[in-house]
Amino acid sequence: MFDQLSGKMSGVLEGLSKNGKLSEADVTEAMREVRLAMLEADVALPVVRDFVNKVRERAVGHEVLESVSPGQAVAKIVNDALIDALGGAGVAPLNLSAVPPVPLLMVGLQGSGKTTTSGKIALRLSSRERKKILLASLDVQRPAAQLQLQQLAERVNAITGLVKSLPIVAGQSPVGIAKRALETARREGYDIVILDTAGRLSIDEALMDEVREIRSVTNPAETLLVVDAMTGQDAVNTAKSFNEAVGITGVVMSRMDGDARGGAALSMKAITGAPIKLTGSGEKLEALEEFHPERVAGRILGLGDVAGLVERAAETLDHEEGERVAKKMLAGKFDLDDYVSQINQINRMGSISGILGMLPGMGKIKDMLGDKEIDTSIFKRHKAIISSMTKQERKTPGIIKASRKKRIASGSGTTVQEVNRLLKQFDDMSTMMKRISKMGLGGLMRGMGGAGGLADMMKGMGKPGGRPPFV
Repeated sequence: MFDQLSGKMSGVLEGLSKNGKLSEADVTEAMREVRLAMLEADVALPVVRDFVNKVRERAVGHEVLESVSPGQAVAKIVNDALIDALGGAGVAPLNLSAVPPVPLLMVGLQGSGKTTTSGKIALRLSSRERKKILLASLDVQRPAAQLQLQQLAERVNAITGLVKSLPIVAGQSPVGIAKRALETARREGYDIVILDTAGRLSIDEALMDEVREIRSVTNPAETLLVVDAMTGQDAVNTAKSFNEAVGITGVVMSRMDGDARGGAALSMKAITGAPIKLTGSGEKLEALEEFHPERVAGRILGLGDVAGLVERAAETLDHEEGERVAKKMLAGKFDLDDYVSQINQINRMGSISGILGMLPGMGKIKDMLGDKEIDTSIFKRHKAIISSMTKQERKTPGIIKASRKKRIASGSGTTVQEVNRLLKQFDDMSTMMKRISKMGLGGLMRGMGGAGGLADMMKGMGKPGGRPPFV
């Protein structure tokens, strides 16, 4: 998400920073490039027009054109305007300040991810705020929709012990189910009721009438519209229609880890007036985050989202295991079991592309990759190869000779060449670990940009059999 827009926006600002003193013509030309970049990213035209006018008006002021570093001044103005377009500084939290049970109404089109998002919100609120939550499916249109939500509730309850689903009663209407959900929640002492409504393939009056009726009998504290970020401007049009017909208090954007151009996120607040409150990235129940306009603006401008990366690491990584492996790495005693541990840590963090997007300056490494996709299937092959080794082989890879390589390749469903590549890469990594213990991390980082450095590692992952970044 945002890769194309980020590359072009950071390129424009980098060009301005090289100009020294700026003229009004320089700003006008830069804003033309920004306008084109935003339109290509599928940002709504009125939003683009307002954004460019706002930036140009501030950027041609005397204090910018006459400043010591006008390029940086314009970058600050663009950053502030992006934050405004995305909804303003700070997160927009869920409104839970009502007498329990607090109803949360989930609405949206079919396929937008409403049901999965309902489960994700239940996990987030029950694990972080210890809320007792009842999930209720009001979808009597889609086959097995109620069963899907029931299964999600069971998965979340296995983690937190605070989430249940409303028992399914065949033949009940959506309004009847909603009333029963609220009555059950009051009687059994639930804090929150999440009402998952039916969707349609497209907006129609029957859908809106159903949502209006449900809303009138439940009086929800939040009416959350779930939209698929991959649908671009269609997501904005959907949000506009739902807001006009039934009123929404917030937006949840699903599939934010996809290859969308980002225009929907930049357009949503201006077009609907409703803030983006949460974003989903992937199918895992843990993959739900608060929407931080400042952090997203930073990612668009190539500044990364280090705070978000730290939060994700704190929530997903096994820190004791990480410290154990780090000590072995610094001592130059890293083995193949430790490598598998690191693969598992990476998988918990999410996609490699997503992690890269949160690091400052990683846009240039992505540019070096060009159109190549980062091939993470190599991690699965490496785990298969290592699992076919004996304990002694994993601890001391140097003992693995020709006959052992054939046995390992046969047992893992790979080739001897792939086993050789893994062992060669592990040997290279071991050499690097020993270098760390001698040079310190500072010395290692100085060498990351050169031959064999991070950029080369990432390039290698762009093709089958390529080398992964050992972390």
